[in-house]
Amino acid sequence: MKFEDSIFSKKYRYSKKSFDFGTYYFLDKIVIAEINYGVHFDEKKIAIVIESIFEHYETNCKLGYISNRLNSYSFEPDLWKKFFDEYNFIVASVSVCYTNMNLMNATIEKRFSKKNIKITNNLDDAFTWILSLKELN
Repeated sequence: MKFEDSIFSKKYRYSKKSFDFGTYYFLDKIVIAEINYGVHFDEKKIAIVIESIFEHYETNCKLGYISNRLNSYSFEPDLWKKFFDEYNFIVASVSVCYTNMNLMNATIEKRFSKKNIKITNNLDDAFTWILSLKELN
């Protein structure tokens, strides 16, 4: 389910940022990503997203990240390690997976991350878990 079609888009204030590779939603302490079908999410795209996050929040923010995997896309798993070595603003993340392929990709990415990553199949669980984190309260 798209974030904008969920009850959470009515419950929480957010701003929306659209890129040619996907859409990002910036809530109070949560970033939600919905990457377009067939995109290869690489370092250049990560840099664009990070710049946008820092413009919206600031450079010393602490955020939860929800990857709402509505579509299949590719991502280099070793970029997770590089990303977390260089940046430290993501406290934890949730991958919401609707297909077995997305679940497999999220499981591989989780192995490369030093951060806490939860995998679920719905936005309800994602929000419940992210909002329960003491680092964001």
